[in-house]
Amino acid sequence: MSLVELIAQADERGLAASGLACLDRCMPLLGGDDEVLRPLWASLAEGAEAEDWGERVEQVRAELDAPDVSERDVSAEGEAAALAHRMLDAAPLERSAENLRAWADACSVAALQVHRLLDASDDGTASVSARREGRTQDMSPLVAAELRRQIAILELLSGGGAASLRQALDLSTEGRRVLRAVVSRRARGRV
Repeated sequence: MSLVELIAQADERGLAASGLACLDRCMPLLGGDDEVLRPLWASLAEGAEAEDWGERVEQVRAELDAPDVSERDVSAEGEAAALAHRMLDAAPLERSAENLRAWADACSVAALQVHRLLDASDDGTASVSARREGRTQDMSPLVAAELRRQIAILELLSGGGAASLRQALDLSTEGRRVLRAVVSRRARGRV
């Protein structure tokens, strides 16, 4: 099943976790502590109150406030960071399936684009949308890994179970480490 189909079929919790996981993997671009999103992850746990979501989103936004820059950074890193900040800015305050579906979809596209921008390998001629629909020929390794993570997280959460959220978080943490290494390697290359 394609990523687009998985997002279309996901429930509220799966959509929230999918969008949050995309944002979590992009944390190296946001300049925040790795633990800043933990309260949002906790709000998705079984038995947690959905009303806490909006308050926690506002807290994260305050902590990761976008830097005030007079000139737009047009480097790949600057564009990737701008996409990551847009993901956070677009997070809905009301945790409803309708709001979360649009956000999860946008986060999916943005996260794949972030990985495409930062990948040293060529990702071929297919668009990010084509990748999400299942056309994966000539994918670059970084984009392919991000696509696999997004699909795996949605599949895990569709199966339900108490452990699925923890597994989704673990996959996201792994992806964050990969992106942090890529960002670090690119920064060393500029010095």
